Amino acid sequence: MTKQTIAGIRRGNLFSPNHIGNDAAVFMQTAEHLRDKGYAVNEYIESDLLTREIPENVLFSMVRDCQSIRKLQQFEDEGRLVVNSAYGIENCAREKMTRLLLTHGIPHPRSLFLRTGEDPVEAIEEAGFHHCWVKRGDFHAIHREDVTYVRHPGEAKDILKEFALRGIETAVVNEHLAGDLVKFYGIAGGAFFYWFYPSDTQHSKFGLEQINGTAKGYPFAEETLQALGDEAAEALNIRIYGGDCIVSEDGVIRLIDFNDWPSFAPCRDSAVPHIAACILREIRSRNS
Repeated sequence: MTKQTIAGIRRGNLFSPNHIGNDAAVFMQTAEHLRDKGYAVNEYIESDLLTREIPENVLFSMVRDCQSIRKLQQFEDEGRLVVNSAYGIENCAREKMTRLLLTHGIPHPRSLFLRTGEDPVEAIEEAGFHHCWVKRGDFHAIHREDVTYVRHPGEAKDILKEFALRGIETAVVNEHLAGDLVKFYGIAGGAFFYWFYPSDTQHSKFGLEQINGTAKGYPFAEETLQALGDEAAEALNIRIYGGDCIVSEDGVIRLIDFNDWPSFAPCRDSAVPHIAACILREIRSRNS
C-alpha cells in the first residue's frame, strides 16, 4: 500500500532567536527519518502557508507566526492532522500558557496578569514579589527584552512602558523562584524525556539562565519532572515539547516555561526517532 505524503512546515527564522540552525536541524532530521520510514515529505517554509496551496492532509509543523497558526487551525477544522496541533501552539503563548498551567494545578510561580498601559508597582508590591520576571503576554520571547528579570517594581514599570511602545498589550509577571534551573525536552506519553542543567552546558537563547547561577544539584525525582511535563503537554494540547523548571532546595519542582517543539539541541540525535514515531502514531490513530 502506498503511504501518504506528509507536509513539513519549517519555523520562520524570526521565531528561532539564536537557534536558527538548531531548529532547522531538528526539522530536517525529522523529515529524513520519516522518509526512511517510507513516507514522502514535502517541505515548506512558514510563509508558504499564506502564499501557496498546501494539499497534504497530514502536516508536522514548527510554525510560530500568528497568521500561520490561524491557517493551520483552519486545516484542523477541515479535518486535516497537524502535529503539534495549531491550537496547542497557540496555547503556548505566555498568558494562555500561564493561565492553563495554573487552572490545571500544575506547579508554577505565583503570577500576575497586567495590561502594559497600567502602573504595575502597586500590584507587584501587594503580591510581595521582591524579585520577579516581566514577560510579554501575547507571544513567545523573540527579543531578549521580552523576558526581563527585575529587582524592584519600578523596573517593571519601565519594562511595561517599553512593551506598550512596541504594541504589546499584556504582560505576565512571575515571582522569581530560587533554586536550580533545569531544562527538559519530551514527547507526550512518556515516549522520550531528557533533562539537563543549562549552567553546565552554556545552552541558552538570551543568557537569562545565569540569574539562577550554577546549579547546585538539588536532588529531585526525574519521574516527577517527566510526569509534570506530560501533564503540562496534555493541558496545553501538544505532543512534542520542551520547557524549564526550578528545583528548590527541598526538591520541589515548579515549571516556569513550556514550549511547543523546541530545538532538542543537546539530545537531537536521540530525540528525532521518537519525534518521527510520535507523528506516525498520530497518523495511525487518525486512520484507525
